[in-house]
Amino acid sequence: MLSLAVAVCLLLVAPAAVGAADRLQVVRLSEVVRSIFYAPQYVALAKGFFEEEGLSISLSTAWGADKGAAALISGSVDIGFFGPEAAVYIYNQGARDHIVGFAQLTTMDGSFFIKRGESEEFDWEEVRGKTIVGARPGGVPEMVLEWVLRQHGITPFVDVDIITNLAFAAAPGAFQAGLGDYIAQFEPAMTQLEMAGAGKIVASMGIEGGPITYTLYHARKDYIEKNRDVLVRFTRALYKGMKWVEEHSPEETAKVIEGFFPDTELEVITKIVERYKDQGTWNPTPIISEEGFEHLQTVMESAGELVKRVPFDALMDNSIALEALGMEE
Repeated sequence: MLSLAVAVCLLLVAPAAVGAADRLQVVRLSEVVRSIFYAPQYVALAKGFFEEEGLSISLSTAWGADKGAAALISGSVDIGFFGPEAAVYIYNQGARDHIVGFAQLTTMDGSFFIKRGESEEFDWEEVRGKTIVGARPGGVPEMVLEWVLRQHGITPFVDVDIITNLAFAAAPGAFQAGLGDYIAQFEPAMTQLEMAGAGKIVASMGIEGGPITYTLYHARKDYIEKNRDVLVRFTRALYKGMKWVEEHSPEETAKVIEGFFPDTELEVITKIVERYKDQGTWNPTPIISEEGFEHLQTVMESAGELVKRVPFDALMDNSIALEALGMEE
């Protein structure tokens, strides 16, 4: 049902002239999950910014960075939107045609931390001896959660239990049904849990975890070599969406992207966009942060998931974003 709604939304924003539509180049884009966390991308889609750049986006949702990376490597998609930890893992496995990040959308974790019950009072010390509904081991959401716990002197899986074997989309429902004392998850699931009386949002994992290269657009090395102009145009369209969100109110943004979230009320979407915008969730430009990438690898090391650190230039290519912004070096 969700895929149908998105398809209808994309059809509504397509150019009216059939001839113009025929000339658009199709780009297959896989997003890691469907979340308001990625609002600027949906604005770029809904406002027709990709069509302005001569591109027609075929959007799919992978529901996991591991699945998104697999789709990208197999060639079933052209661009993969997920956390760069997947690119690090693949590079360290010795892949020759590894994947490369070329544009950054988010600057921090998009998860929020919910405490079961009605109390909004919270201290990290209180999670000792309790159970947190976490995420997939080796994924950035889970690793940031573990990093934050360690920063507060709490050892994951020793001082607190963390459930890591649930599918991403199933975790909020499991928490609402009574599993765990806390949960860290993306929006809109967190606000919906709060509205259902399942608990209260007591912390932002983005604020707690600090600036990090959280979600990037990736392509295979061979695709970049053969389709550089496509990626420049893609990044330029994305940047238009990023600027639009920055320059417009949460209410205006919510109205533009609501078609991508048919099961979420407009008022809730607005509230979530405002929350993300207020905490500085979105990168001001698509240029990838080297400091954020180094912090990501520190978080991965802390979680015991990094074999060896990878040089920024080996996995990240800012020349595409710089060209899209007219800032070629």
